[in-house]
Amino acid sequence: MSQYYDMGDQTLWNPSNGASRLFLSQVSVYQAEVGLPSGIGPMKADECQIDPTLFTAFVHALLAWHRRTSHAVMAALSEGFIATVLVLAERAAIEVNWQAADRADGRELTDVQVPMGPGPSEGAWAAALRQKSRELGRFMPT
Repeated sequence: MSQYYDMGDQTLWNPSNGASRLFLSQVSVYQAEVGLPSGIGPMKADECQIDPTLFTAFVHALLAWHRRTSHAVMAALSEGFIATVLVLAERAAIEVNWQAADRADGRELTDVQVPMGPGPSEGAWAAALRQKSRELGRFMPT
């Protein structure tokens, strides 16, 4: 069995039920973390519609949240979810604003790891997430 994540008439992802269930559970967690709705609608009859306006805002808020978090465990826990969201954003032709996320780095850091090592540079941070997203996209059928 599988489920469909659609934006309008376009299927962005067709995961197994288990992968979908795990992803939707994480959506709830990260909506609470960033304080915004994701735009990822409820799963009904194995189909889920994604609202492009809400999803775009969620993607940008999620990237900014991730950039401000310098806690190694939180970064590791969130990277897979964020890479999955980036694959969906790319397939939806959403222009990801990496510069805004990088500027979020200048704001107060949250959940700082102690002791804190140097964080990734602006370019390295974005490049690592892009690479992870590209690799993951190969395993996300449409």
